[in-house]
Amino acid sequence: MRYADVGELVVQARNGVPRAVARLVSMVENASPALREVAAALAPHTGHAYVVGLTGSPGVGKSTSTNVLIAALREHGRTVGVLAVDPSSPFSGGALLGDRVRMEQHATDPGVFIRSMASRGHLGGLAWGTPQAIRVLDGAGFDVVLVETVGVGQAEVEIASLADTTIVLLAPGMGDGIQAAKAGILEVADVYVVNKADREGAETTVRDLRGALGLAGTYGPDDWHPPIVKTVAARNEGVDDVLAAIDAHRAWLERTDGLHARRRARAAREIEAIAVATLRERIGAVSGSTDLADQVATGKLDPFSAADQLIGSERRTRGGRP
Repeated sequence: MRYADVGELVVQARNGVPRAVARLVSMVENASPALREVAAALAPHTGHAYVVGLTGSPGVGKSTSTNVLIAALREHGRTVGVLAVDPSSPFSGGALLGDRVRMEQHATDPGVFIRSMASRGHLGGLAWGTPQAIRVLDGAGFDVVLVETVGVGQAEVEIASLADTTIVLLAPGMGDGIQAAKAGILEVADVYVVNKADREGAETTVRDLRGALGLAGTYGPDDWHPPIVKTVAARNEGVDDVLAAIDAHRAWLERTDGLHARRRARAAREIEAIAVATLRERIGAVSGSTDLADQVATGKLDPFSAADQLIGSERRTRGGRP
């Protein structure tokens, strides 16, 4: 694809053409050779969307919560882009599309764009291309980008590195207080949502969560105190409280310069990930023609020296260019 074609796609995406946005996201997912051109064309238009991540264990109601949050944001006049990361199909490798089925009521709304992305084995609850897909929706002019993760466990907290505000959802009956206290996923939340609060045990879940937060340490007067919001997403109850908590966190970030700090750290991680992937490809091409692995396996060479030689070989292959 020529740069002129990419530029036209970006213009169409910014003019609200859903097919153009979808095509740009597909180029990200498929690691298109034109991806660098896409990033360059989008760059001047990015940095405006507010990114909200929703994560939690399977069954807590992430998709239903995302659905009602879209409706609440639209009522406030905000355009919304949604990336719903689904598990990969074991047959096609694509997303299972369960999230889009639950959000079909927004399919005809021109102010909403919803895309399922297959995780394709990537750990952390996201897909490999999620950061660049967020950049596409940001560049397309959406006010808010919602990122819903795959149902995750205790250690899969990658969403916190991508979102401006991270929401962790819990539900009654999903685990006892000890489980809540040790769950690493709780440490990344800016807002806690106890969904299905009409069920027995909801107050116990809130109490256990407060206890876990108390064990995590004390907050200073200028620190953000993550609120605990109770919702019944299936009945659209409590969603305004969630939206208010998101807006309060955004105001705190802007007041403390935390928003810029988060986005700068996000950009640094994105740069590093792209650089490492590029270096891995180059080194892989070099390592395939060497016997370094045999030398390490037979004890003739230690792995650190082998790595040094491999990097040196890659540099020589590129003619000594940095």
